[in-house]
Amino acid sequence: MEKSQQTGLIIMIAAVFQMVLFLWAMLRRSYLAVALPMMGAVAAVSALAFWIGWTMFTAESEEMEEVGEEPPLESSAG
Repeated sequence: MEKSQQTGLIIMIAAVFQMVLFLWAMLRRSYLAVALPMMGAVAAVSALAFWIGWTMFTAESEEMEEVGEEPPLESSAG
């Protein structure tokens, strides 16, 4: 597993953990006037974070291309 895939997996796990923790905390109290709008915001951020993690996790690996000869430097006549 490449480093970007590991990073993506960590982001996905953190997003799920954050959402579960928020839902658990929300269910303990009845601050629905604050919790419902915040739940929407937290859910949107968690979904975005999960999507970024998923994209990084499922991305194809890029192999480093071998660098050939360097292009010649252009000289200016002046």
